[in-house]
Amino acid sequence: MGKSKTTKFKRPQFNSVGLPVTVVKEGDGEEEEHGDDSCPAAELLEKLQSPSADVREFACASISRVVQQSQTIPGFLQRDAVRRLGPMLLDRSLAVRETATGALRNLSACGGQEVCEDMVKHDIMTPLTALLRECCAGFESAIVSMKDQSNAVEDVANEAVHLLWNLCESSSQALSVFNKSGLLDVVVQCLEKHPHNLELAISAAHCLHTVTEDNPELLCSMNTAVLGALENVLLSSQPGVTQTLLRTLAAGTLWNMKSSLPAARQAETVNAVVATLSQCLDLDAGMLIPELRQAEELRHRNAPAVSDIEGQAPEELAEEEMIEEEEAPKQKRNGKAAKVDNDFSDLLPRGKEELREATALLTAQQTSLEIIVNMCCSDDPSDDEWEEESSSDESDMGPDGLCDGVSNLMSPLCLSAEVHGALINHSIPQKVLKKTEFPKKETVNLCHQNPSWRGLIKKMERVQSRALTCLHSILSTMDAESLGGATALQEAAQHLSSMVFGAPEIPKDEEFLEAVISAMRSLLQMIASKNIPQCMTPQQLMSLSETATRCDVVSVRVNAVAILGITGSTLAKEKGTAETLQMIGNALLQVATKDPELVVNGEALDALFDVFADGEEAETAAKNISLLPALKALQPVFKTKVPKINSSLLICVLDNFSIFFQLCFFFFFLPWKYTKHLYFFLISPLHCVNSPLNNNSFFFPLPDS
Repeated sequence: MGKSKTTKFKRPQFNSVGLPVTVVKEGDGEEEEHGDDSCPAAELLEKLQSPSADVREFACASISRVVQQSQTIPGFLQRDAVRRLGPMLLDRSLAVRETATGALRNLSACGGQEVCEDMVKHDIMTPLTALLRECCAGFESAIVSMKDQSNAVEDVANEAVHLLWNLCESSSQALSVFNKSGLLDVVVQCLEKHPHNLELAISAAHCLHTVTEDNPELLCSMNTAVLGALENVLLSSQPGVTQTLLRTLAAGTLWNMKSSLPAARQAETVNAVVATLSQCLDLDAGMLIPELRQAEELRHRNAPAVSDIEGQAPEELAEEEMIEEEEAPKQKRNGKAAKVDNDFSDLLPRGKEELREATALLTAQQTSLEIIVNMCCSDDPSDDEWEEESSSDESDMGPDGLCDGVSNLMSPLCLSAEVHGALINHSIPQKVLKKTEFPKKETVNLCHQNPSWRGLIKKMERVQSRALTCLHSILSTMDAESLGGATALQEAAQHLSSMVFGAPEIPKDEEFLEAVISAMRSLLQMIASKNIPQCMTPQQLMSLSETATRCDVVSVRVNAVAILGITGSTLAKEKGTAETLQMIGNALLQVATKDPELVVNGEALDALFDVFADGEEAETAAKNISLLPALKALQPVFKTKVPKINSSLLICVLDNFSIFFQLCFFFFFLPWKYTKHLYFFLISPLHCVNSPLNNNSFFFPLPDS
């Protein structure tokens, strides 16, 4: 069967797909549809030239609001908004600087990758870099006249760092400028403000977590000052959930920097990173969120509603500004918008401290789980592993996002002794399993009751999905003994079974289904390899597979048929299972014949060979479903599909195909006269092109026709 590999999370892609907010791009007729009279861009951009700082500030704040409606963004871009807003970053008024940076930040967040790249193309990095340097130079000279009063310079810096973060996560050119302009030290200065300006420090930590991932050029410039600043954050003892988020981001950044750490400190740093993640996962969102909601209600009862903006009470303002999952981003103070992935932990309006804490908690736990997933990904494969994995590089895969689907087919992963020991010593597998539980019904109902808190429901569900993906990673990289042995594995299987089959019908949410079925596949593989009795009935697994094979996500379908193969191969060793094997065989033949994706067809064939490889029950079932003619009938299916697919995808698929066709030749009861046709039509096209598979040693010569 295909090997299992976890998908590495890349910051800030929390949701494993692209950006949920996209720019509405119309054709050339958009100008006519949204003529100058209906588009506010022209008037607002004209006001940027006003001699009055108040007018310029008003214009920037208005642009911040308007661009959150993504259909308005093309109108601003057509009028050269980036070039006209750029000079505002260095305006003599700090208020204009802050609102102008907020407008560009919203433009980058709501416009997505293409808009970010366009902003960088229009040289927004030059004034942004200058602004950040001026802000950091002004940190020491800025005077705060009142205790707890926000520092205006640091407010501007917070907007600027957030804009920088948006650009660097979406544009490789922006990241290159970051590396060459020495902005690392500037962002670290912002991080060091954490004792008294947590908001700025968290923005800086998010930025650092993003720019240090897969960025060897930047890692070469790391120094002891950067490492010291991160360790100070990691080891800080400030209480509070928001501080937990800050420490989690610092832990993720240190993990990204692991190759730059002195050898003598690597084990110590890994242990500190895992300890931080463990402490984060210890927090119980199901208990803390109701407490925070109750605290908010109590605060509002004890204090009169104070107008923040033109007579609006904070609660009313927050409900207007709060983003919900199903809506486009709404405005917050100074026109700040939520990020496109709806991760708005530091973007909530002032006066919503409890909601900010709750969101920070869920963001921290989601980030912790993603870091653990990345820790379980082998970044330094051996030579043998590299040959197997190079053909399936997730960044080079073919169309339709198949990289996510096929990443689960590759070679097993391995953990270093330091990482393995740290994960076990801090009980990470047990804590991850705990986080896979459904959000508490009482907590979900509480969030449903208030529009401002409703967006937390999706974040709780995402934490659960990340935990399931993390469980899959752990199962793929650890042995059964490290995970507690047969009893612990059976309990985990029962837990996953109750999650999937406990409801009246199997959940159809794609993100959840993708995560739970990958975890289930890894767990069943381990259970089968140890001959541990399974707790899920074949009928349940058939029901799951039926739901999964209707899912649009390729990896879900791949894992579904793999689970059928695992179950069938186990049942084939038992007596009286022929009828069940027939049911599984028919299901796999349907997938092998009808699924539109070759990688799913291949996994189905792989599963068929596993199920019917040996045994009297398997032989009886194979005859009853006419397996020989059915396999022969697949010849034209693959003959038509192979020439049409992307060559890199074909190589990836054949990493698996080559193995099971040889197994077929050596172990399967089908005569070679049948299987050679399938083999010929799958492999022969590769020998007609310049393919790296031509010299692979595991391919035996093509059969004579």
